[in-house]
Amino acid sequence: MNYTVLAGPALFLLIGIEFWLSHRRGRTDYRLNDAISNLSTSLLMQLTTLLSVGLLVAGYFAIHARLRIADLPADRAWTWIACFLAVDLAYYWFHRLSHEINFLWAAHVVHHQSEDYNLSVALRQSTLQPFFGSIFYWPLALLGFPPVIFLACKSFNTLYQFWLHTQLIGKLGPLEEILVTPSHHRVHHGRNPRYIDRNHGGTFILWDRLFGTFEREREAVVYGITKPLASWNPLWANLHYWQELLQTARRTAHWNDRIRIFWKPPGWFPEALGGPQLPSPVGAAVEKFDRPVPPALRDYALLQFALLLGSTIGLSFLEGAYDFPTRILAVAFVAWGLVDLGGLFDARPWAFRSEAMRAVIAPALPLVVLSGLAAWALAGVLSLGSILFALRATELGRFCRAEATGWQAGLRAAVANDSQGGIE
Repeated sequence: MNYTVLAGPALFLLIGIEFWLSHRRGRTDYRLNDAISNLSTSLLMQLTTLLSVGLLVAGYFAIHARLRIADLPADRAWTWIACFLAVDLAYYWFHRLSHEINFLWAAHVVHHQSEDYNLSVALRQSTLQPFFGSIFYWPLALLGFPPVIFLACKSFNTLYQFWLHTQLIGKLGPLEEILVTPSHHRVHHGRNPRYIDRNHGGTFILWDRLFGTFEREREAVVYGITKPLASWNPLWANLHYWQELLQTARRTAHWNDRIRIFWKPPGWFPEALGGPQLPSPVGAAVEKFDRPVPPALRDYALLQFALLLGSTIGLSFLEGAYDFPTRILAVAFVAWGLVDLGGLFDARPWAFRSEAMRAVIAPALPLVVLSGLAAWALAGVLSLGSILFALRATELGRFCRAEATGWQAGLRAAVANDSQGGIE
């Protein structure tokens, strides 16, 4: 049973409560474009998992069935406790190495891109990270932990980390010495040089203390990565660092250096390209990347994201009710909408044209791939987004055309500066 999917409504409720509390206290922890970007990457990961969940767990099941060295009892408390500790230790090393090896960081970087820090950031995840992370848990299958216990412990370990992504909870006294707390995890998300690659634990801070990666929250945390993403597009969020690695590899003359680029830590460059580069100091008043969100875009994005979220939830709970080709088509259509939303927040003209096309197709798609009352009901719901797009098309088109030119020129200049080197 996937407890993280079942917990989804509760997680969104907690995000809503945190937003309300932040607004009530006059804080600016949330921005609409950033929050929807965070949640869009989460939905992309869920959609990818829908198509590959069997592959992600097949290795564990196969190792446990054929190679386990012990039969650990599933009805003993000590088995559950030992499995939870083992899951947390495996997560620590996967998480730590995801910060220390470039090709793993290329997947994990998605989680660190937000320059805000709130509960929506907890859901900001890479579509590729589950594939890289699975093998770190295979030793638990070899030891004999039953798959059902492992999957439950892994889900609870993931759910525990959700509440760590908040600025509304301060330090928690003695618990700071035992558990990973919001204070510890704020450090982990900081791009302050003293905070980079610290506090990798999931539930227990013991591993960081034991392996020398612990750091207390001392100075104000500046969130994000050292070279900001400067985009709200969830697809680009998953691809940008891979592009940087490939570009660096192409600029490298020696084949051994081209391979080392993917295995070395972020910030490593061969001597011919200037050698390793350290992160620059940051001040507490660093300006965040942002774009204006006009009322037309705000209204459309909120409704369209709600429809895309509902579609993803429906696909997750009804995945066995339709064949694989239909599932692929539905996943592709939802992903199309998420990418378009990010493009609209970025004021990209292509996103306006793409979303116009999607708005025309949306009401008709359920009638093509489904049948009966459910098809007509879904078509009616999706038509709400299409109608609102038609009503807001003039304002959305004007926003994309007017804002894109100046902003894209600035972004090209920033990319040109980044290409000179840097560290994530």
